[in-house]
Amino acid sequence: MIVFDASGSMSGNGWGYGSETAGMVSRIDKVRATLSKILPSVTRHRRVGLITYGPGVWDQCNVRLDLEPQANSADRIMAAINPLVPAGKTPLTASVAQAAEVLEFRAKPALIVLLTDGEETCGGSPCDLGKNLSSEAAALTVHVIGLRVKGYTWMGEQSLLETKCLAERNGGLYLTVETEDELRDAFEKTLDCPMVTELIFPLSPCGTVARSRFGRGARRVTRAVVAMDRVF
Repeated sequence: MIVFDASGSMSGNGWGYGSETAGMVSRIDKVRATLSKILPSVTRHRRVGLITYGPGVWDQCNVRLDLEPQANSADRIMAAINPLVPAGKTPLTASVAQAAEVLEFRAKPALIVLLTDGEETCGGSPCDLGKNLSSEAAALTVHVIGLRVKGYTWMGEQSLLETKCLAERNGGLYLTVETEDELRDAFEKTLDCPMVTELIFPLSPCGTVARSRFGRGARRVTRAVVAMDRVF
């Protein structure tokens, strides 16, 4: 599940605090362009869904489920993302919690990729959520891609550590990006990572697991659990 930041700050264009320049391409447009290149290959073999947060009343904590995980969903995801007008606050904790519920994380493997250019501004605690999810999950991975992290924070360094904790508590990567090439690399590491077929546990950095269904001495049969949902 992609959890997509469309809060008001995504209308800016810089990669670090103070780097915004009038008339340049906005962050949300840079992300749209990158996703449009990555998603077609990803969604051919994985079910991918979308939750967005931000758009709506400017001072509210808006979260919306746009698409439950589906196969070949690239066009539907881009159709939901393309018209978004950045607005609202940053309820990233509530957004990730909703994504986990949609993925039925207590009953089956799941992966969430959170994209954000800011920090929690709606009173939630990403780190506490991370602890709760990891204690209840069957096999959940949460990756975080952070834009505009360098030199930027409204609420102190602890707020960025909270978001990093969310990923680390759930076996995920915390990736900060400062260029469009780094953004593409981050999406490839989290959305388009290769499937692993050996018997390994716990989760790999890609959020990929292959586990035997049978005990020692039985014929090896593995189940691969990959980004966003299951391979099928």
